[in-house]
Amino acid sequence: MNCSLQRFKIDAATVLIYPTINEMSCAVAAQAAAILKDAISQRGSARMIIGTGTSQEEFIRALARTPGVEWRQVEVFHMDEYLGMRASDPASFVRWVKTNFGDIVHPGKVYYMNGDALDVEEECRRYGSLLCSGPINLSCLGFGENGHLAFNDPHVADFSDPVPVKRVELDKHCRMQQVGEGHFPNLEAVPREAITITCPILVGAEHVICCVPERRKAEAVRAALEGPVSPTCPASLVRTHRGALVFLDEEAASLLTRKRAQIG
Repeated sequence: MNCSLQRFKIDAATVLIYPTINEMSCAVAAQAAAILKDAISQRGSARMIIGTGTSQEEFIRALARTPGVEWRQVEVFHMDEYLGMRASDPASFVRWVKTNFGDIVHPGKVYYMNGDALDVEEECRRYGSLLCSGPINLSCLGFGENGHLAFNDPHVADFSDPVPVKRVELDKHCRMQQVGEGHFPNLEAVPREAITITCPILVGAEHVICCVPERRKAEAVRAALEGPVSPTCPASLVRTHRGALVFLDEEAASLLTRKRAQIG
């Protein structure tokens, strides 16, 4: 793993800060690959959840070129999809996963959400059943600008959610993030609803690693790591996972104010 500028504990999680997005992404990829290799060595297979979007692109590219992972032994899930979105749409997360990851490393299985399913509740049950059919070895998370995990925005996030996958309404801040990242031309073009994996599943994996680059995520990082553990900032839940790793670049960490003791 590349040397981080800082490494410290916040509650149960470990935070690592790197000088650049590139160095951070390579470190996250190395950690993810090590977890997958270990799971395959011990059990013969691995199951992982990956995040999508602009902030995850460099990490996913780095993971795809990391040698030694037997991808045929890996099952992959993605976190969310817009309601009513066709897989062929340029803004589709299904398309993002397929283009940026599935068609490159060719995992043994990639489970895709059907955003345009006619029966949304049945689709949530179908995907939830697949998720819960075995342990999730690795969950690769990002933080939204409003602190969301996947599409669990603050007003719908439930740390004790009874279902693994659910239909949600997206808040305005979340929808504006999608415009800002260039996925949609304006706010009205962004779907108002989505399907998402819920918080307990995302943070209930055996290993949780968070990849959070860029200055635009700095407010969310401060709220997640220095505010209360609360659905008002869903990303704060990662602090409860023993062994969770939160990877930041300097810009994402720029608003952290507490002085932390370094750890080895």
